[in-house]
Amino acid sequence: MLRIKNSVLGALAVAATLVLPAAHAAGTLDELLEQTKNVRAREAQANQARVAKFQQQRNEQAALLGQARNELAQQNARSAALSAQFDANEKKLTELQAALDARVGNLGEVFGVTRQIAGDVSSVLFNSLISAEYPKRDEAIAKMAQAKALPSIAELETLWFEMQREMTETGRVARFKAPVVNPDGEAEEQEIVRVGGFNAVADDQYLNYLPALKQLAIQPRQPGHYTGYAGDLLDADEGYVETAVDPTRGVMLSLYSQRPTTWERIEKGELVGYIILLVGLAGTIAAVVQFLHLIKVRAAVRTQLTRLDNPTTDNPLGRVLSSFKGDAAKLDEDAEVVELRISEAVLREVPGLERFQAFLKLSVAAGPLLGLIGTVIGMIVTFQSITESGSSDPKLMANGISQAMIATVLGLGIAIPLLFANAVLQSISRSIVQILDEQSTGLLAERLEAKRRA
Repeated sequence: MLRIKNSVLGALAVAATLVLPAAHAAGTLDELLEQTKNVRAREAQANQARVAKFQQQRNEQAALLGQARNELAQQNARSAALSAQFDANEKKLTELQAALDARVGNLGEVFGVTRQIAGDVSSVLFNSLISAEYPKRDEAIAKMAQAKALPSIAELETLWFEMQREMTETGRVARFKAPVVNPDGEAEEQEIVRVGGFNAVADDQYLNYLPALKQLAIQPRQPGHYTGYAGDLLDADEGYVETAVDPTRGVMLSLYSQRPTTWERIEKGELVGYIILLVGLAGTIAAVVQFLHLIKVRAAVRTQLTRLDNPTTDNPLGRVLSSFKGDAAKLDEDAEVVELRISEAVLREVPGLERFQAFLKLSVAAGPLLGLIGTVIGMIVTFQSITESGSSDPKLMANGISQAMIATVLGLGIAIPLLFANAVLQSISRSIVQILDEQSTGLLAERLEAKRRA
């Protein structure tokens, strides 16, 4: 095969020589024969070099294959040794675990109980207001709750200490400094007074504990008049002071803070509520003005009662007495005419004494009616919310129901006080009118008797 290949290569070389340009072409047959010999010699030399290279590469591959087989044998032997060692270790571990379980005995139950208690205590400490004064104290307890090994004596003592400190601090009022997050989100160190694990105050404001941040934050809305107690608590150095304590650790105080103020409740009534308040304000002003007027008139009438023989025109009784006193022509008239004139004088004073009472009666009647209108509007809003949302979610219905109830309360709120005010004004005015009737009738009777005697 090699010989055939060499012959073909030689022929190709001769052919290549024959097609060379004229500058390299042989001039004679002898030169051509010599060139052909040289070409064949070079081809033979190149072929021998290739064969030597191929043989060298084959030997190298054979050597590498031998090395790989030796290494494979070594790895197989090592694998067998490791497998035997693994089986031996497994057996030893089983024996050691059995020995450990035998030695542990009841400590396994103690470990389970410890993990459970540590988990409960960790949750309590995480949400406790006291952690604002002692931060990061729940982390060690949380690690103990997640541990997979028996706790050490030091860890058990830490658990006991934190439980004891939580109980002790719950009954103490402490003063300390710590960062406080204001409503703008910025933390500023302030002096804090903590009432057990229930409340914390700073800068005359109540604080909320943020477990995720382990910081105290000012409540966005303060609980109304209870805010004054916070200032008293901060200013106290010793003794006893009155303050608000939330046994739910801030939950009830936060809910109380969300209660709307009086003006916010009034705003829920919207336009109808403002109209009711306007009517109530007008009625109140009228009642106060008329009350002061009647008090002044009653005082003047009582003064006039002490000097009936000298009537003055600055009070109703004096004007009634002056209507016929001292006029002889009036005494000569019939008794019926004189009585009618006296009644006329009394009736002339009645409108001033009963001023604004009609308006008060109208306000008393209009208050509940306006409240009823607000109630109907609120229920319409409620049903609209149900229709638009397709559900009866209480939060969606709360706005309309609140508007309905506020309007009703405002209507009754102005009607009831104005009803009592009108009753008081009527009582005072009637007492004055009764005095006018009594005195005028008595005066008439006295004059008729005197006339008969004459």
